Amino acid sequence: MDIRAGISRRDSLKAGLMASATALLPGAAQAATGVRGGAMPETPVRWIDDAAPPLSLGQTFGVPWPRGVLRAGKPLSVQGADGTALPSQHWTLATWPDGSIKWTAHALPAGTGQPGALRVVPGKPAAPQAPVLVRELADRIEIQVGALRWSIGRSGNAIIQSAQQGGRTVVGPLTLVASVDSAPEGGTRTPFTGRITSATVEQKGPVRAVVKLTGIHEGQGRQILPFTLRLYAHAGGDHLRIVHSFIFDGDPAKDFISGIGLTAAVPMAGAPHDRHVRLATADDGLFSEAVRPLTGLRRDPGKVVRAAQIAGKAVPMDAMAPGVAKLLDRIPTWGDFDLTQLSADGFAIAKRTQDGHAWVDSVAGSRSQGLGYIGSPQGGAAIATRYFWQRHPSQISIRDAESDMATLTAWLWSPDAKPMDMRSYRGVLGMEGYDAQNEGLDITYEDYEPGWDAATGVARTSELTLWACAATPSADTLAAMAQSNAVPPQLMVTPDRIHEAGVFGIWSLPDRSTPMKARIEDQNANLVDFYVGEVDRRRWYGFWNHGDIMHTYDFDRHVWRYDIGGFAWDNSELSPDLWFWTSVLRTGNAAAFRFAEALTRHTGEVDVYHLGRFKGLGTRHGVQHWSDSSKQPRVSNAMYRRIFYYLTADERAGDLMRDLVTSDLALEHVEIGRKVPGAQRNPLPAGVIDLSFGTMWCSVASAWLTEWERTGDNKWRERLLNGMDSIGRLKYGWLAGSAPYDLKTGRFMGAGDKISISHLNAVFGALEVNAELLDLLDVPRYRTAWLDYCRWFNASPKEWKAKFDQPFGRRNLKEGHSRLTAYVARETGDRELAVRAWKEFLGGDAGLGLSNGDPRVALKGPAYVRPIVEWPDVSTNAASQWGLAAIENLALIPDALADAAN
Repeated sequence: MDIRAGISRRDSLKAGLMASATALLPGAAQAATGVRGGAMPETPVRWIDDAAPPLSLGQTFGVPWPRGVLRAGKPLSVQGADGTALPSQHWTLATWPDGSIKWTAHALPAGTGQPGALRVVPGKPAAPQAPVLVRELADRIEIQVGALRWSIGRSGNAIIQSAQQGGRTVVGPLTLVASVDSAPEGGTRTPFTGRITSATVEQKGPVRAVVKLTGIHEGQGRQILPFTLRLYAHAGGDHLRIVHSFIFDGDPAKDFISGIGLTAAVPMAGAPHDRHVRLATADDGLFSEAVRPLTGLRRDPGKVVRAAQIAGKAVPMDAMAPGVAKLLDRIPTWGDFDLTQLSADGFAIAKRTQDGHAWVDSVAGSRSQGLGYIGSPQGGAAIATRYFWQRHPSQISIRDAESDMATLTAWLWSPDAKPMDMRSYRGVLGMEGYDAQNEGLDITYEDYEPGWDAATGVARTSELTLWACAATPSADTLAAMAQSNAVPPQLMVTPDRIHEAGVFGIWSLPDRSTPMKARIEDQNANLVDFYVGEVDRRRWYGFWNHGDIMHTYDFDRHVWRYDIGGFAWDNSELSPDLWFWTSVLRTGNAAAFRFAEALTRHTGEVDVYHLGRFKGLGTRHGVQHWSDSSKQPRVSNAMYRRIFYYLTADERAGDLMRDLVTSDLALEHVEIGRKVPGAQRNPLPAGVIDLSFGTMWCSVASAWLTEWERTGDNKWRERLLNGMDSIGRLKYGWLAGSAPYDLKTGRFMGAGDKISISHLNAVFGALEVNAELLDLLDVPRYRTAWLDYCRWFNASPKEWKAKFDQPFGRRNLKEGHSRLTAYVARETGDRELAVRAWKEFLGGDAGLGLSNGDPRVALKGPAYVRPIVEWPDVSTNAASQWGLAAIENLALIPDALADAAN
């Protein structure tokens, strides 16, 4: 007799669900089966572009470790494929609750000849040939890398006091510069200079050193535009990586930023014909000229002379034709050069002899890589801005190259462009009161209230590289420098090794083992590719816009609804950040990685307030990134920064998440539900606010979780436990939707005896953060409350009525919420729920649906601005939730798909 005959289909599937769960999710089941702990796993690391770069400016990457495997103090090394230990240093980013290491960060030197494949292994790392040395002095911080010494200011205006190569000053001082106009056109321009208020050495080498500077811009008795600057030095490099962040703290109606940048003084040695200008053009092209050109003259100076100048070498005067040598002073010298990128599709280079004389157009092109160099065979400086053309209007300026001291400036906002206009794009239109404002919301989907659409408090982070060159680099070297800054190489642990560590909750590796799984995987890959491509097709560029994506498509106009209220910029609505980063975790795809990186750089800075009354909160989707009046933690959500932070150890992302640990306090004076009828009928005591569990508590809890694992400070663990325990004690737990919340203790209050289900409560990272919390913290009543919510959100009205004596209420986003059903199915091994989850997903209700093949359509002609691609019925809400549900359902209940699809 076949013993399987006595096993029901339900029992068989239940067993399969429970078995697959062990491999797919971090959870109590894994710990029980011994998956965690044990020997150190193999840890291969790859370049996301699948090949070693010609030049790396230094690498930093994160490595996750399974719980219990790695203890503090254990040395780690990075090896090449041949087993040779490379110079490296590492440090801890996060720990597990048992004290074992969860994430380490690893730094590698800069240089050429990088190994194509690497791995992290136990053992002592090799020392760099010339380690990075840091000296902290009273008035400066010195960083020595070989023959290069950087002197960094502790106070005053000189961010970098000087850079010396072999004792010869080749750069410095470098200052932060800005200007603010009093009107968008024809206003008075006030110059400002950055002043350092604090300087901290965050890391001392030997492979990498990091200095953090903070300060503010000053001018004509006024202070404005606070900044944070990080300077990174790597062994093997003749450069500093610069991460520049500033906050707009002005009055949008009065302060129009007309320039912001970094300017370096560059000592000039040698005759004007030995002074070289290099400006990066498109791809790997270079504009290469001398301050005093010797080519193209009426009299030929000689082939050797011409070749030397073109190559950036000293001109041999003894080889110069006498008829030219005696007339050198009659050749005009060109002291000023500008490379301006005023749009994503066009740059121009112009030069002039000196101030007071006309500019001469030199060359024009499409998209410059944003590098400029000025120097001589005795040394010089180069500076490059990442996202140079993507964040137009930008500019590289060289001034006074014919004098003893030139300046080289990287303008993050070009002074030749119109000033920034941070005012609201709209008028009040009679919407002074809540009734009219709700009518506006009803027609344009924009939440508007006068005074709640201010840009004051938003921020922007830019990345640059400054080189101190011992001589004028060759054309090939400059091209490699420009490319490595414009598209930085990046190392990443392989997806299977990251998954093996059990981090980031619910996800699995791509699985195309059945036709239906392949359809789902293909659609997810196509969707990611569609959005990556839309950035360029739709020109989602500009200083404040780059990195964000649009919310909803207008199929009549064949454009995204860029000008329609809440349908315009997405501002992290319904978690595209999580979807893209989870897709990166699964694939390691370079295009997706860089897309998600730009998204994180934008949404964590521009869409969030960093000072003022809205500090710590983000702005709901709108025509401008700050124009919607709904300010919420669901946008500032640390869940959207975590993956980027841990994969790259990016300090700025770490700052942003740390700033959010007290963001719940802002909700005491920023009432989110102010326009909802009856919201204020029962005033709460001081220090108590009404807090939703998903869009608010989970968003802030993600910051506490991150801070706890980064620092080990149990203050944040206790705050998490207080919230979880008190939700679990409510009569209806998570089904209550929200409850009064004590800001001091972090506990929810009241009976929780009313059910209030919102379709938004779980779609801003709630499932994802809860999967991690329930893996780390044992709070049985909270687990029960969360599983109840997962079970009943997508239940049918009939099932609901059989269980509860309260109204069923409105539901939405059934497709996206299928992953909640999948989660409880996995946790309980319930066959019916697993099949139900897949049917919810495949039904496509309030979602995107599963296409049969690639649905994208290419369109061109007079009906379209340019050739475009459309995805039928697309919206970013639907795409993000479909993508997350697809990934998580495949991780949670893969074996149930066949039954649901039949």
